Amino acid sequence: MTARGLPAVARSAKAGLLAVAIFAGLAALFAFKAAAKMPDFEVYWRAGVRARAAEPLYRQEDEHFQLKYLPAFAVLSIPAGLLPLTAGKAIWFGLSAGLIPVLIAMSTRLLPRRRKPLWILGALTFVLMLKFYGHELVLGQVNLLFAVLIAAAVSLMRHGRPVACGLLVALAVVIKPYAVLFLPWLAAQREVRALMTAAAGIGVALALPALIYGVHGAVTLHVAWWETVTGSTAPNLLNADNVSLAAMFAKWLGTGGVAAAAAAAAALILLGVAAATFLRRRNVIDPAGLEAAMLLTLIPLLSPQGWDYVFLIATPAVVFLVNYERELPTVLRAITWAALAASAFSLYDVMGRAAYGRFMAWSVISLCFIVVVAALATLRGRGTA
Repeated sequence: MTARGLPAVARSAKAGLLAVAIFAGLAALFAFKAAAKMPDFEVYWRAGVRARAAEPLYRQEDEHFQLKYLPAFAVLSIPAGLLPLTAGKAIWFGLSAGLIPVLIAMSTRLLPRRRKPLWILGALTFVLMLKFYGHELVLGQVNLLFAVLIAAAVSLMRHGRPVACGLLVALAVVIKPYAVLFLPWLAAQREVRALMTAAAGIGVALALPALIYGVHGAVTLHVAWWETVTGSTAPNLLNADNVSLAAMFAKWLGTGGVAAAAAAAAALILLGVAAATFLRRRNVIDPAGLEAAMLLTLIPLLSPQGWDYVFLIATPAVVFLVNYERELPTVLRAITWAALAASAFSLYDVMGRAAYGRFMAWSVISLCFIVVVAALATLRGRGTA
């Protein structure tokens, strides 16, 4: 072997060792932290088993772990239900872990201009979002998949592929129904083909359960889904991990009409900020990435059952702020970094029971991501992104 070939071999060896180390770390994390948990994946697995047998999906006896996803989600979960539960958990854990670098990489590609090296963007974003990624993996959730689908849809739209974009948005709606927030965004851009494709895809998804349950059975399932989602909202508002605006004001003001009105007003203000941000898109060359990042950040705040770990879908927003942080006004820049740090390092094991309990009871994490929304709006106002 020539001397010139040695560096290449060394790089390959380092890459191989890194891959082995990552695999070993993930295997250890699964074995010691996730294998006995992943309760949300168990919900999906059980839904797949029930759908295959045409059994009722939404049952009171499931209590906190009721299925709250569309019936089409259960149909798509049938392959998972064919696997032994432990094997299914291991496969989903590995796939979800693999989606983390994919999401970060796709988020960097949404930037109109990159101001920082990729490794800095990736490393800082990973550290700032690690808490949420870890929680996602231990629960066995699908938010990483959801975020990747939306990021991919936006990227496809930017590259002139509206049909593929619409199909991914439709699939995202099946995974998490609050992806419907992206339909008016497509309409506002006059992306007619993407919008029509997404609408058609959602229609197919709504009809899909009829293949197993029949038309009447599919209608019954959708009614049961709606009753389950709406009926479980109020009891979850005071849950410490609920980060929605509805939960924030319920914790501050108590449950009732005053808190509900305050949450509705705050939601309208944030949607107004998103609309104003959209209206200023003519000031930038490539506006879609920041707008999508803002909408993703808003989802956990607007959804009445937005749990803290769902903020991982704000990964594109964090990438934008890390990349363009020097474009923010000095005070807002300091507040934004403080908000990102507070959300990233508010860990139960670090803060202790009492401090962490107060942090979540005061909805500080919700305020942190409202700051993120404000920072994104400021970047648009300055014509940065």
